[in-house]
Amino acid sequence: MKSRYELEAEISQAIVRFKKEYMGRGPLSVKTYLIDDLVLVRLQGVLTPAETKLAQVEAQDRGRDLIKRMRLELLEHARPMLDAVIYDILGVKVVSLHTDVSTLTGESVILFTLGERPKIERG
Repeated sequence: MKSRYELEAEISQAIVRFKKEYMGRGPLSVKTYLIDDLVLVRLQGVLTPAETKLAQVEAQDRGRDLIKRMRLELLEHARPMLDAVIYDILGVKVVSLHTDVSTLTGESVILFTLGERPKIERG
């Protein structure tokens, strides 16, 4: 059985790998938090230079909306892969996934709701 810290680090590394392989580039930093039956992943520096420019165009709402919709669509298509990553690490099924990206800060969050609390080494 692994500690909370080890599991959080393993999830962070797996998410970075996924982002690099599936999205073409990884975040500048990532931090994962296990909270009861939730997995919260905070990623910083996720926007590409093109997305940053698009978010700054005159019709900002349009550019920001496009970025958010595109990233949500990509993540939804990759959902089975992400669920499998979490299951492989924690041994617990993912019930739901929620995500958002800030086009102002370049930060995104992914929240996984689990079917039960994962077993964590007490220490």
